[in-house]
Amino acid sequence: MTYDFLSHTPLFQGVDPQTLPSILSCLHAKESTYEKGQTIYAEGDLVLTMGVVLDGAVGIFRDDFWGSQALLSTLEPGQTFAETYACIPASSLYVRVEAIKRSRVLFVNIQRMLQICNQTCPAHRRLLQNLLTILAHKNLELSEKIACTTAKTIRNRLLTYLSFQAKRHHAPSFSIPLNRQQLADYLNVERSALCHELSKMRQDGLLLVNGNQFELLTSLTSIQ
Repeated sequence: MTYDFLSHTPLFQGVDPQTLPSILSCLHAKESTYEKGQTIYAEGDLVLTMGVVLDGAVGIFRDDFWGSQALLSTLEPGQTFAETYACIPASSLYVRVEAIKRSRVLFVNIQRMLQICNQTCPAHRRLLQNLLTILAHKNLELSEKIACTTAKTIRNRLLTYLSFQAKRHHAPSFSIPLNRQQLADYLNVERSALCHELSKMRQDGLLLVNGNQFELLTSLTSIQ
């Protein structure tokens, strides 16, 4: 494990790498490796630890009764998952966590983090601050996803999502982190319908698109 890498992740940011071995020991941290497609947490699991992606990529999926799945988010190295459930250990997962590439994950006992040690060391306080920041950011991401998926038409869902991306990049031209299937899952629409609507939007002069690269062209007056 590279402690310098960990010290730059959202959870351990600002923590001296030299103190990480003792901190990880205190948090009962454990590293595990998963092959592509392997389940990390299953729906219904009671979670006691949060995960930090060290390498690879992890997907958060929601499965319905009939076996269909929707990708809720993709996590890259440094990002975390299951922290909300780990904070409330009696709450079972309503999603599935799966490795979408061969991945290494560091698991941290979040209850150990929430218990203030007698020494009240600066590193412990920083971890709590970082955890709160992570939870706040994920709350904002959830609000953004709700805004994207409550629009009635596919075009308006796309426009809402692309508008968020343009504002995030401070430019009308940007790349998105999702392929077509992932974008369709994120917006909760069929992939074929999504591709058809993107083609119509390009014909209507609303955007240019090349793979994951988008450029918004107009003031979006024709959004219906």
